[in-house]
Parts: sequence; structure tokens; C-alpha cells
Amino acid sequence: MTTKGTPVRAHLGAVGRRALVLVGLVPSAMITLFAGIALLISAMMIVAAGIGLVLVPLALVALRGWTDLHRVLAGRLLGREVPVRSRGLRGGVGSWWKQLLGDRATYRDLLWMPLQVVVGGALGLAAMLLLGIPVVSVAAMVLWWLPIGAELQYLPGFAMGDPLSAYGLGIPGLLLGSLLAYKLIPPMAQAWAELTARLLHESTVDALEKRVDVLTETRADALHAHNAELRRIERDLHDGTQAKLVSISLRLGIAQQVVREEPETALTLMSEAQQRTDSAMAELRTIARTIYPPILADRGLTGALHSLVADSGVPAHLELGEVGALPAAIEAAAYFVVAESLANVGKHSGASFALVSVGRIDDHLRVSITDDGRGGIEESRGSGVTGIRRRVAALDGRTTVDSPVGGPTTVTAEFPCAP
Repeated sequence: MTTKGTPVRAHLGAVGRRALVLVGLVPSAMITLFAGIALLISAMMIVAAGIGLVLVPLALVALRGWTDLHRVLAGRLLGREVPVRSRGLRGGVGSWWKQLLGDRATYRDLLWMPLQVVVGGALGLAAMLLLGIPVVSVAAMVLWWLPIGAELQYLPGFAMGDPLSAYGLGIPGLLLGSLLAYKLIPPMAQAWAELTARLLHESTVDALEKRVDVLTETRADALHAHNAELRRIERDLHDGTQAKLVSISLRLGIAQQVVREEPETALTLMSEAQQRTDSAMAELRTIARTIYPPILADRGLTGALHSLVADSGVPAHLELGEVGALPAAIEAAAYFVVAESLANVGKHSGASFALVSVGRIDDHLRVSITDDGRGGIEESRGSGVTGIRRRVAALDGRTTVDSPVGGPTTVTAEFPCAP
């Protein structure tokens, strides 16, 4: 549907696309009818020869692909996503049946078939009739003088084979038919899309099951990332800080032994120990920052973000909206998303500027980083986005990346932070 100010040309294009979809419902209804007959024959072959035990699951998979196509069409007409439901079959024939019969989407697919044949076919035929009126009108006004002109009729007895009837009926028919098509086709397409989306969309139970699967996967990823982080911290402490502490202990022990006989040597050893102590403390502060940045505790998320932007290797600007009180885990995750993104911009993008936007939208914290670099992020090549996704998903958030070749690149993370 259009909004005020939309150009007429764009609206006509939208009407044309909806008309094509509606006209396509006629062959779609016929294919769906034949698919239903084929599915019925496959089911009957279970009794006849047992071949149906294999054919029926394959037919249901093919049906799922067919309904997924209509899910996509309905989603485009409605301007929102209607998730596809395709799933590959795993295991043997028995497992196929279990997967399909245990999937509620299978029953929605089967219920959609007769409705598509009846409702979709009827709407398609109605659209063809609406489009046929102006087509016949134009044909009559152009071809009335040919023998075919006498065969052009709106209704029985209303032939259009002479100029009076051709133009007398053709002009009003063209205007009225075009107006009816312009007014009626969009709501008809909208009605079909709403019906299809409502029937084929996942139910609340399906959505919950899917959500559980996603959460299980993200929690597993988070646990894996957490274990890897612990191993990294242990390695940093063992190879760095612990080695320095051992060296300090040895130097202090030797200094204690020689302090009376060789005071200058003892002073040198204690000076080295002090230097290594400072180095060890710096390493500990670095490691601590990777766990929970102290600046968050000292200055809060707002101050920490200002510090990140000020220290960015690429000139950056911070647009900070209202964030309110946030859990510590979300503050830390938002901080690391910005830190990692700015680091990626500096290392890989070739950008000259970055914009960081952070603000609360209803019950979500939205963090967005945009740069004017070369774009074309490929996450499989270690762009750092995978780590961001895992960190955000662990808090039940969502990450989106828009990075066309040539830029700009925008990384957006949204965290739920309802009270």
C-alpha cells in the first residue's frame, strides 16, 4: 500500500506487481490441485505397494518448498518477513515420517492446499476479469474493423464490430475497468497475502520451540566462548604475569641473601624487581580490562563510550541517546561491541570516519557502528563479527551487518533490557 506523497508511478508499479501475483494464483491453484491429487495417489500407494512410504514424505517436502514460495510472495506483498519452513529430511524412511508428522507446519501446508485452490483460484480469476475489461476495450477500439472485431463482446449480444459500439462501449469500459482494477486489485492481493501468512506462519508454540533451539545454540556458543576466554586468561597469567612474579620472587630472594655483603647488587636486584612489579601490574590491568573494563565501574557506559571514541584509531563521532539504568552484563557487552567494531574499522575497512550511535528504543538498547570504508565484510575470514554475534546472542540479543561492497558498513546490535 502507498502513503501520502508516494508518486503515482510508484503506486501504479505496486498495483502492477500485485496484479501479476493475483493472475499467477490461477496457475498456482491448478498446480496445487494437481499436487494434492499426486499426494493422495502417493498415500494410496502405501496400501497398494508400499512405495507410498517413500513417496509421501518426498511429496510433503516438495509441498513445503511450494508453500515456502508462497510464504515469500505473501511476505513481499505485506512488507514483512514470513519465515520459510524448509527442512531437509534426515535418517531413514521411518525418521522422515517422524520428522514430518511431528512438524506442525506440515498440517498447515495441507490445510493451505484446498484454500489456495478455492480462494486463490477465485481471486486470480477475478483479477483476470478486472484486467480483461480494459484489455478487451482497447482491442475493440483498435481491431473493430477486422473480422475478429465482431467476435469481441462484453456480454452476449453486445458485439463490438462497428465504430459506434467499439468506441461507445470501449472508452467507458477502458475507464471503468482501469478504475476497478486500480481500486480492487491491491486489497484483493492484500487479503490473499494476509490469509496465506496467517495460515502458513509459525504458531506461538512453533515460535517458542524455534526460540528454544536458538537459545540452546547461542548458550552453547556462549559457553564455548567463555571457556576459550578462561583458557586465554589462564594462558596470559601463566605465561606473562606468573613468570614475572616468579622472577620478582627470585630477585628479592637473592637480594635478601647478598644485602649485607653486596648492597649495590641487592639494590640493583630490588630495582629490577620493582620494574617487573610495575610491568606485572600493567599486565594484570590489561587482563582485567578484557574481563570487565574498570572504566565502566568508574565512569559508567556513557563515559566509557566517550573514551572509546576519543581513543579510536579512525576519527569517530558518538551519538548518545538515553540509555537509562542497564544490567552490568549488557553494559559490558555494549562496550565490547563498540570496542571490537572500532578496532575492526581501523584494521580492515580503510575508512576515514566512523559513527557510533547508542540509545534505548522501548525495551531494547541499540548499538550501531557505521563507517565509510570499503565494505564487503566476509565473516568467514575472521572479521571479528563472529565474536560480536556470539557476545550479543549470549544475552538474547540480535546482531545485523549491512556491508555492501564499496560501503558503507553498519554493524547493529540490539540487547533486550526490559525492567
